[in-house]
Amino acid sequence: MKLEIKKRIERILEKPILTNSIVLGIVFLLVIIISIPYYLDSERNFFEGILQEAHGMIFDIAIIGILIFWLNEQGRTRQLVRSYKDEIDDFRMWESEEAAFRNVGNIKRLNRFRIYELNLVNCYLAKTNLTEANLSKSNMNSANLASAVLAGSNLSETRMNQTNFENANLNNANLEGSFASGANFKDSYLIKSDFRNSFLIKANFNNAYMMESDMRDCHLTGAEFKDANLYKADFRGAKGLTIEQLSEAKSLYLAQFDDDIAEKVMDQIPDLVG
Repeated sequence: MKLEIKKRIERILEKPILTNSIVLGIVFLLVIIISIPYYLDSERNFFEGILQEAHGMIFDIAIIGILIFWLNEQGRTRQLVRSYKDEIDDFRMWESEEAAFRNVGNIKRLNRFRIYELNLVNCYLAKTNLTEANLSKSNMNSANLASAVLAGSNLSETRMNQTNFENANLNNANLEGSFASGANFKDSYLIKSDFRNSFLIKANFNNAYMMESDMRDCHLTGAEFKDANLYKADFRGAKGLTIEQLSEAKSLYLAQFDDDIAEKVMDQIPDLVG
């Protein structure tokens, strides 16, 4: 019920003429209702009162004008937001350079309106620049961001299952609490990226640059780290991490692990930490 009422209010706000008419109608009714006693009381000089109240008319008009302007702006904003989202839908699954740049343009416009939770499933965003973009809690499952630049971006709690980040730049990105099972991070740059509490089951980190990345408390069952540079990476509290996965890495120098994993690393692959 509440959701239906909210949707109806949003539809009204998207129509400036209807919004103005409703406001005018409400104000008119209030004035008539309040003025009924004055209409009926002939002993009062009603018209003199009108002249006296006219001094406050400018103030009243200003208040109502500001309210109507604000409501119109809200309606205009909602129309723009809807048009940007519709355009993303129009280009979904269209793999072309034009689609990629139109998509990223709409994402940046929506971010300016503080809209971050987007549906980017199967969107083509390869080779685009999304530096410091905010896509927190978005759905990016199966999207293509190969060779894209997302340095400093906010992807926390974002769904990125089966998403392609091959050769992408995610340095200093916030991916905390993300869902990226089966995601492809091959050859990507993940320096100082934050993956804490993320689901990275069967994710591909082969040949990735993960220096100082934060992988604490991640779910890493079946994840691949062949030739990955894990210098100073933090794997404390990681679930599903095995010595077999780590043995394929390029470097584990100064990487941090739980005691049981750290002991196995020193015993079985000491050359990677030396």
